[in-house]
Amino acid sequence: MTLLDFEKPIAELESKLTDMKQLADGSDDSVKKAILALERKITELKKETFENLTGWQRVQLSRHPDRPYTLDYIYEITSDFIELHGDRNIADDKAMIGGFGTIDNQTFMLIGQQKGRNTKQRQLRNFGMANPEGYRKALRLMKMAEKFNKPIVTFIDTPGAFPGLEAEERGQGEAIARNLKEMFMLKVPVICLIIGEGASGGALGIAIGDRVLMLENTWYSVISPESCSSILWRSWDYKEQAADALKLTAKDMLENKMIDGIVKEPIGGAHNDVKGMAAEVKRVILENFNELNKLSVLDRINQRIDKFSAMGVVKE
Repeated sequence: MTLLDFEKPIAELESKLTDMKQLADGSDDSVKKAILALERKITELKKETFENLTGWQRVQLSRHPDRPYTLDYIYEITSDFIELHGDRNIADDKAMIGGFGTIDNQTFMLIGQQKGRNTKQRQLRNFGMANPEGYRKALRLMKMAEKFNKPIVTFIDTPGAFPGLEAEERGQGEAIARNLKEMFMLKVPVICLIIGEGASGGALGIAIGDRVLMLENTWYSVISPESCSSILWRSWDYKEQAADALKLTAKDMLENKMIDGIVKEPIGGAHNDVKGMAAEVKRVILENFNELNKLSVLDRINQRIDKFSAMGVVKE
């Protein structure tokens, strides 16, 4: 299991607890009391640690190698997911996946960036960084969902759109810009969930929705802390300061009215209880869909436009 720096004190106590339980005599009351006291201490330390994480620490959690990715959630909350492929123009971008799936008898179009677990998968998925074909595939699937009157759920988890020369040659900026324009006018409910990293236009390209929600230990910003540090300080050494300055955590984004809500994670992060996290994601999707489904198409579109138009407005 991968441990982050701030998790090591907790891991040390848990290791001591394991040793105590192995050595304990079941009839020794003093040992039992010591074990209970240590369990309470671990619980308190976990709560204190994960309730007071810095921006950089949440960035680290969002990148945890064991954290569930888009397909992990989709396979947990649906039983009949059918993946659809290709942008009908250039290629099938493996960094962007999508297809129909049923959640509690309601069919959704599920779209999201997909990262890889090992070297081979990461190469296949391009580290979750989509090319223009990925965004065009996503838009094709959204239009298909609109045609058949099916709600859309997007899962955002990317360090950014792929910045390669070939991506720019094929119109990376245009593909993302077109998605932004078209998503504003979609006639079906659109729910966007940031489940890991939400970097720049790569994230925004599938994040224009009626509800934009962030999992507790995720980040959403125009730039990563490392890139911000390299621009301002000419070094990655100031990434922690950059993370705080960017106000990129779910709490910061909610306070600044950039998102609509925060999805609570298990203590320690989503990877500590994938099934429980998926159940909460499922609940949130259905709850928001039921609210949005009561609105007329025109009301949904107008509210969507008004919400994003109000972002960044300052009144003195």
